[in-house]
Amino acid sequence: TKAELAKINKRQDDIIRFIRHYEEEQLNPMIRVCNSIAVRFDTAVKNMNEELNREIANSKDVLIQVLRKLDEQFGKQADVINSQSQQINNLSQLQQISNKKLLKVISLYTELSSCGVMDSKRKESLKAEIISLINKQ
Repeated sequence: TKAELAKINKRQDDIIRFIRHYEEEQLNPMIRVCNSIAVRFDTAVKNMNEELNREIANSKDVLIQVLRKLDEQFGKQADVINSQSQQINNLSQLQQISNKKLLKVISLYTELSSCGVMDSKRKESLKAEIISLINKQ
C-alpha cells in the first residue's frame, strides 16, 4: 500500500509537471497572443469609434449650416413674395378706384349726352364734375 501510494504520488507529480510544462510551453503563449490581439482589437475599435464620432459631428455641423442657409434663403424669398403681394394688392386697389372713376365718368358723359339743348346749367355742372373726376389723382 505504501508502494501503491508512492506510485500514485509519483503519478500525480508527473501529471502536475506535465500540466505545468504544457501550461508554460503551450497555454501561456496562447494566452499572451490572445491578450495581445484583444488589446489591439480594443485599440482599433476605440480609434474607429472616435473617428466615426468626429465624422458624425462634422456631418451634423455641415447639415446645420446647410439648413441655416436654406432657412435664410427661404426667408429672403418669403420677404420678396410678401413685398410683391403687397404691391399687387396696392395696384389692385388703385385699379378698383380707377375703374370706379371711369364708370362714374362714363355715367356722367351718358347723362351729359342725354341733356337737351335747354339744360345748359345741368350741362355745365356735369362738365365740371367730369373735369373734377379726371383731374383728381
